[in-house]
Amino acid sequence: MGPDTRIGESGFTGALTLKRVGRRLGIATVRDLLFHLPRRYDDLRALSTARELAWLADGETASARLQIRGIRVAPTFRRRVERTTVFLGDETGEAEATWFGRRFIANRLREGQWIVISGKIKRRGFATSFDNPEFQPDDGSALLHAGRIVPVYRLTAGLTAATLRRAIRQALDAVGTTYREYLPPQSDLPGGEMSIGAALESAHYPEDFPRRDAALRRLGFDELLALQIGMVARDRQRRLAVGEPVAVAAARIAEAVAAVETALTEQVRARTGAVAEAHLTPDQATAIAAICADLAQPRPMMRLLQGDVGSGKTAVAALALAFVADAGRQGALLAPTDLLARQHAVALRQLVEPLGHGVTLLTGSLPAGEKREALKLLAAPPPEGGLLGMTSGRIVVGTHALVQEAVQFDDLALAVVDEQHRFGVAQREALATKGRSPHVLLMTATPIPRTLGQIVLADLDVSDLRTPPAGRLRIRTGIRHSDDLIGSAADPSRGAYPLIVREVRAGHRAFVVVPLVEEDEESAARSAGEVAAALPAQLAEAALRMGLPAEPSPRVGVVHGQMKAAARDATMDLFRRGELDVLVGTTVLEVGVDVPEATLMLILDADRFGLAQLHQLRGRVGRGEAQAYCILVSDSNDDVAKARLEVLATHDDGFELAELDLELRREGELLGLHQSGLPTLRIASLRNKADRERAAQARAVAERLLDDHGSLLPGTEDLAAELRSGWLARVGAGEVLAEIDEAAT
Repeated sequence: MGPDTRIGESGFTGALTLKRVGRRLGIATVRDLLFHLPRRYDDLRALSTARELAWLADGETASARLQIRGIRVAPTFRRRVERTTVFLGDETGEAEATWFGRRFIANRLREGQWIVISGKIKRRGFATSFDNPEFQPDDGSALLHAGRIVPVYRLTAGLTAATLRRAIRQALDAVGTTYREYLPPQSDLPGGEMSIGAALESAHYPEDFPRRDAALRRLGFDELLALQIGMVARDRQRRLAVGEPVAVAAARIAEAVAAVETALTEQVRARTGAVAEAHLTPDQATAIAAICADLAQPRPMMRLLQGDVGSGKTAVAALALAFVADAGRQGALLAPTDLLARQHAVALRQLVEPLGHGVTLLTGSLPAGEKREALKLLAAPPPEGGLLGMTSGRIVVGTHALVQEAVQFDDLALAVVDEQHRFGVAQREALATKGRSPHVLLMTATPIPRTLGQIVLADLDVSDLRTPPAGRLRIRTGIRHSDDLIGSAADPSRGAYPLIVREVRAGHRAFVVVPLVEEDEESAARSAGEVAAALPAQLAEAALRMGLPAEPSPRVGVVHGQMKAAARDATMDLFRRGELDVLVGTTVLEVGVDVPEATLMLILDADRFGLAQLHQLRGRVGRGEAQAYCILVSDSNDDVAKARLEVLATHDDGFELAELDLELRREGELLGLHQSGLPTLRIASLRNKADRERAAQARAVAERLLDDHGSLLPGTEDLAAELRSGWLARVGAGEVLAEIDEAAT
């Protein structure tokens, strides 16, 4: 038997059960079982006497070694549900243990038997009872479920904790303790030389907590090393790639910047009537200079442009695309949604047409004739005699349709990926293969914390747009309780719904965001359908309480992720055109609709969203000249959730919020990992300062283990195998190494 043995063929306790339900937990092989680590540990080492149990409070957890003095199975008021009661005792006193609906318990116990039992204490009058406890016979075998530090695992329907613990114990005995050591000697393990086998043993069944911590440090380091190997390998391979430079003259940069500033000024004047001139910010100028320097290099650019919504990323991308088109080559902008692609096409045309370039749109929803024409333009060479007058087919904007096999570019030199975390690595790389090692510019409106960026963005060059657009009003952000939605009887004009009424009747529009698509019996959160159905009547009531007529009733639309993309985009387009006044939706509203007339963002159950998500949603309003508002509605008593909302209400800098989010987040999916498209780490946590320091240590090790081409050096074959097909394969470094090896052959 080995780590790759299928779980159904292992012969372990519960193997057939694990074969049937284990896939829900990601358990298909013995290796998966070994690396299904506990989510927490219960310290049940201290064994109490029956007398000591009597002094414990209701709900406390305890362990004891007691003798079975009687067993009773009796029906309950619930049909077909029986209660099993076991009477226990020792020389100091008596206790009980009770299970509901687990008739098999009685078959596993016998009078006179001594057991070690652990669980929560339930006071039943003067009696001391264990409520649904774990137990095992005190027969000299190793304790698994009681009387020790007990691992607590994620479970699924049909799988008990006892079955899973026994299977993991058997896997450790059969394979775990002899698991092949894959790290080479020069890996500088943190905290000593604990082998992978010893780490697995102590991660599941630690003798003490220091030993457990050492095991988790070892496993966490391995994750971080895999992450860093992938980034170092990708970075070294990229630096060896040969690209075709695109030189941009200083005079052309100045001319193009001036033309873009003129176009931006005209847009502001057309929208607001203001006479002030629009200028690129210093951050934009710095980013443009860096991009031009990258384009001029004989190796492909790989740069991330990050900045808040409205910080000017589109203007920077427009100039980069224009410079490539100036050279007779092609640039493509990949957007995550059809609607966003169309919006980008409109915005880019306004910016690049004064520079002599047209913009081609290619999305899945285009009519067949327009799609054929777009494909023809992309495959066509530049016009003979040079680029004189307006050129087409040199700049294209599209969705994932751009990466389809049927799309052929004449000479793709620059790929711009907007909201890059919404695309898989495969989609981004598929676009890059459309050209001869094209330059790549990634864009995101979700800044990654600086302390995290030093680790997860180490294979990218980064440009930050921190300067907010000049003249934009700060969005007023407030926190309200659900009771404040309709307004108080004393002042009915102060609620969130009255504010929607006022804004809509002033010619503005409003977003309402909810966490759920459909109602969920297990959740108190509101759903999109529920809110959209009730909102018209609630807004009419709010208007009447304000002394206003109930009509005209605001026109309400709803969007969510379960809708077909075409229907969702059509509804968003109605809202953008002013045919809907209020748009209710889930976080699909985070990206994809630009409506200068939208002045109110109402977020219900705001505590259920991450800080970065809330900031992104808030950025959907305040794009015009009118004062904009964001109302965060939360009834949560959770201190961390309340702290996050307070931070959002008092800060509007996305970079600063990213740092604060890193401090406030609990364990779980973390801003930066998810948003950058990286896999979620199971053991290491980059919110933890010690793990960030270990990541830097892992980076140094990765640098030593890879050659100049990004391939692992000889002597690391076991590590390569673990990265490609072992427990570290999900981190993705193995795929990077395989691509490098394939390219070398």
